[in-house]
Amino acid sequence: MNPCLAVSALHFKISQMPIRFPDYMEAMVFTRPQHPLILTRRVMPQPAPDQVLIKVMACGVCRTDLHIVDGELANPQLPLIPGHEIIGVVVKTGPQVVELMEGDLVGVPWLGYTCGKCKYCLRGAENLCENARFTGYTLDGGFAEYCTAYEKYCFRLTPDLAKPTSAPLMCAGLIGYRSYRMIPANALRIGLYGFGAAASILIQVANYQQKRVYAFTRDGDEAGQAFALKLGAVWAGGSSQTPPEKLDAAILFAPVGDLIPQALKQVDKGGTVICGGIHMSDIPSFPYSILWEERSIRSVANLTRKDGRDFIPFISKIPILTTVTTYPLSMANEALEDLRTGRIHGAAVLVLP
Repeated sequence: MNPCLAVSALHFKISQMPIRFPDYMEAMVFTRPQHPLILTRRVMPQPAPDQVLIKVMACGVCRTDLHIVDGELANPQLPLIPGHEIIGVVVKTGPQVVELMEGDLVGVPWLGYTCGKCKYCLRGAENLCENARFTGYTLDGGFAEYCTAYEKYCFRLTPDLAKPTSAPLMCAGLIGYRSYRMIPANALRIGLYGFGAAASILIQVANYQQKRVYAFTRDGDEAGQAFALKLGAVWAGGSSQTPPEKLDAAILFAPVGDLIPQALKQVDKGGTVICGGIHMSDIPSFPYSILWEERSIRSVANLTRKDGRDFIPFISKIPILTTVTTYPLSMANEALEDLRTGRIHGAAVLVLP
């Protein structure tokens, strides 16, 4: 029997945090591609002058984590603690930290550091920073009892977000929101390809704004289609199927290049196809006729801190409900495998005591 538990709400008690720090912590460590993470006893990390030390409450398991451990994203920090959907409490601050205090609830996203000096940062595109560092990829992340993070790249959260169901908001929610804002505001009929954590959050945003969502899952995934319909999709089917009407826009969360021409066939004249993932298999050649008539393809790269500052207050108006399956830290490999094989509807989240 799988000891994991599907939950919709489970709040942590922020006040019950340790006062004295142990010398060591447990972490799930990535050492080489296509090998399981290793449960390791590590020396307690110490924050740099402009960093905070965070007691991790929960950390989401993202498809990007899969791309890292499967060797599909090159040059990760090794050894590495993955995880970039972190909910936790600040327990120690560096001497240059000025805004966060011990006891603050924070979220830590994928974007962990930018230089502020390159041409992309200077034009307000810090998500493209030439010197960026990323949580759980080139910085140690949240598959651990504690982690450090740069103060300026943490999001202060309200106490109502102190729960495992908030963890997916730090990436699936933020990337979904950035993808969504790339489509025209007047788009009414929106296709979502790959109905995982990001789509399950984004459909609630779209429904709130009275859009019509068409959900595309793996062919034959009737359970996934039922899940999408339950969340308010007006239609759900396999990714090779044709929806009952043309789409104004489509967002792809499935990392499958073959879906690009498929989505182009389904969007109307002037429609947009947004690629919301950090990695995708090769895109096959396709006839110009399905791109013609001012259809377009765009990709989403990372996120900016402004995305978080806009998104977090916005979702409090809806509010967003996430469906998660929780795992203890030691079962991170099982969570990754369940995500890889599509056994999870919603998101996987590691929960720490």
